[in-house]
Amino acid sequence: MSAMFRGVLGLFLLCGCVSAAPAAEYWVSGDNEVVGETRVISARYEDTFVALSSRYNVGYEALRRANPGVDAWLPGEGTKIVIPDRVVLPRAPHRGIVVNVAELRLYYFPAVSGPVPEGVDPNAVKVIVHPIGVGRLDWKTPLGLTTVTGKVANPTWTPPESIRKEHAERGDILPRVVPAGPDNPLGRFALRLGLPSYMIHGTNKSVGIGMRVTHGCIRLFPEDIEAMYKMVPVGTQVRIVNQPHKLGWGPDGLYLEAHLTLEQVAAAEEGLDEPTPEGDARTLAPEAETAEAPESLLTALTRAYVAATETRRTDVRWDFAEQVMKDARGVPELVSASSAVVAASD
Repeated sequence: MSAMFRGVLGLFLLCGCVSAAPAAEYWVSGDNEVVGETRVISARYEDTFVALSSRYNVGYEALRRANPGVDAWLPGEGTKIVIPDRVVLPRAPHRGIVVNVAELRLYYFPAVSGPVPEGVDPNAVKVIVHPIGVGRLDWKTPLGLTTVTGKVANPTWTPPESIRKEHAERGDILPRVVPAGPDNPLGRFALRLGLPSYMIHGTNKSVGIGMRVTHGCIRLFPEDIEAMYKMVPVGTQVRIVNQPHKLGWGPDGLYLEAHLTLEQVAAAEEGLDEPTPEGDARTLAPEAETAEAPESLLTALTRAYVAATETRRTDVRWDFAEQVMKDARGVPELVSASSAVVAASD
């Protein structure tokens, strides 16, 4: 772990636990793939990105990338802060839980029973969006398809031997079983997944939400996991993907939302520890995504464009789209050259 990362995390812990705002909920109608709105607020003199992350239920890293050049610890009275609430939905089936590790977000598409709200398309799909913490670069969150196999309130934690060893090397001796309570890093609620040792759970340190800080599990604000615990039935499908570049259709054209790739994240961090031995890295079969060699941003943009334009097409401002890819601010940008859309030919 880099010295810079340890310093930032240390400052996080000094801030203590905070309560998160309600999660964002949207209704998705027709072919629309963009939901939410990007907001701009004026910072108060006491604001930090940690406090804003909790207040607006967005991830710390999402705030940092959306506001380049702004001091995360002292934005300053009156500084304009972008709250990245607008998102392009991941390219995945709109059902169950979809986790996109690249953007540090979880999407839950609950089954809708009963009538939808007045003015909403009766065929609309509901989606609830949560910021999450995911695995560190040396403890990657596995990709693939699994299910929720159980729900646990007040879970105990049995840390794997590899984690106990890592902590012991830092002089932190973990017990074989950490009881439920305020010192339990799983928080008060957990959803067990079909892959042993991996869960979607809460936390006793909310300040890690929106960062790559876990040993592979998916971490939510305490309020968010409590809501998920109540809503998500056992057997729910969970699809974990890595989509740093998302193209999707909004009402006025094609939008591009770009995040850093894992390779870019690794390059940005200095003094990384040695990767975990390969035997400790677990993947899901047979649907698991495989790691790919780093590709150019133009190649990644082209791949995303092909996937997004299977049924309809529009002219794209390619130079602008490439710049959006390079900036990787995580804020959807309209890249269509015009609102004209044509059906894609076979």
